[in-house]
Amino acid sequence: MEHQEVTLAVSKHEGAGNDFLIMIDLEDRVQLTSDEVRGLANRRSGIGADGVITILGPRDGGDLTMVLKNQDGSDAEISGNGIRCMAHEAVRAGLVAGGTFSIQTAAGLKRVHCEESEESSVFASVEMGELQIDDIDSVTRQVRVDIGNPHLVVVVDDLEAVDVAHEGRRLQKVREGGINVEWIQVLSRERLALAVFERGVGPTQACGSGTCAAAGAARALGLSGDSVAVANPGGILHVDLSGNEATLSGTVSVVADLFVPLRRDL
Repeated sequence: MEHQEVTLAVSKHEGAGNDFLIMIDLEDRVQLTSDEVRGLANRRSGIGADGVITILGPRDGGDLTMVLKNQDGSDAEISGNGIRCMAHEAVRAGLVAGGTFSIQTAAGLKRVHCEESEESSVFASVEMGELQIDDIDSVTRQVRVDIGNPHLVVVVDDLEAVDVAHEGRRLQKVREGGINVEWIQVLSRERLALAVFERGVGPTQACGSGTCAAAGAARALGLSGDSVAVANPGGILHVDLSGNEATLSGTVSVVADLFVPLRRDL
């Protein structure tokens, strides 16, 4: 079989330690396969990332379009940190002017805000949309939340006692197709601590949509108010709830700009 070697221009970004490889492909010519995504995201044989994002041109009313793949090559609907990182790269690359603009995702149209800056780290926010509380079990302190992707939030007294990898794999079975799992410890009505097992990835340093789900679940259980700071393992993210609408904000940083050789079958 014949092969062709192409070179991809990618950037690596992170938000609270949740890291993504981002490729600009406005006309959708590259179309990475699941195997290629897994290879790029592999932390030993590839560059390493929690997910891979392709920036496409405008679609369905968005200024830009996000295609998001999990570390295992599967499709993902939305990532709060991923879309904030994408917003940063879009502004850096001059695809949009700094400020507020819209990104079309598999979970619908999202408004993001990211200022133009020559700094490697910037503040970025995203209006994640409506939090849907699907089920509340006040006895086990478990809440199912949907924010464009599915979450199970579990309230615990001691976050450090949770075996995230083991329990995360076990709890995948509660929903066909898997589920993102967050464990939260309430530090005060304004502060939560969180650990996360992301569907298609595993334990990660942070999860933006999971942070929003955690804030919504804590408020639904009467444990917090409308505005909370959530300490993820990789850093602090902020959630503001207005009714059932969630806005996620925090710092995002560019880690590196890279040229990556990719061998493809013809």
